[in-house]
Order: sequence, then structure tokens, then C-alpha cells
Amino acid sequence: MTRCTLAGPYASTEAVYVDLARQLGLPGHFGANLDALWDALTRDVPGPVEIVWPDFPAARRTLGPDADGIRATLEEAAAERRDVAVVIGGLSD
Repeated sequence: MTRCTLAGPYASTEAVYVDLARQLGLPGHFGANLDALWDALTRDVPGPVEIVWPDFPAARRTLGPDADGIRATLEEAAAERRDVAVVIGGLSD
């Protein structure tokens, strides 16, 4: 199983994409945007994969709605593939 932990802190949305690309071994053509993330997670990343974002609230405070978009894309990819799991911590914070 590949495990990716988004530990931050992230100063920018681009930093999140760089971390995802590094940890998941995303292909060189990864475009660092929501559409590219969806494509990579549903087509290019071999499973099983677990993506953990333990301090999402801190990322949301820094990145604003961009953090929500990344979270939604991760969760939608997990709904699409049985071998992808996403764990978001502190959603009630």
C-alpha cells in the first residue's frame, strides 16, 4: 500500500501539489491543478493508496477554498476507486 501523508504546513496550493506528486510518484506530465489531480488519482496511481491529511483545518486557514477543492477531489477519487482511501482529520475544527 502507498501511504501519502499531507503534513504541511503548506504556504501555497502549489506546495500541496508538489507534496502529492512526490509521495504518490505522479507522472512528469502532472499539471498541478484539480483536473490533473483527478486524472492522476483515477488513472495513473496504482492502488492501494491511502491519503491522510491530519491537519486539514490548518491548511484550510492558509489556503482557503483551494484546500476545499483539493479535499473534494481526493474524496471524489476515493469514491470512484475502491483501492483509494482518504482520511481527513479535524473536520470539525
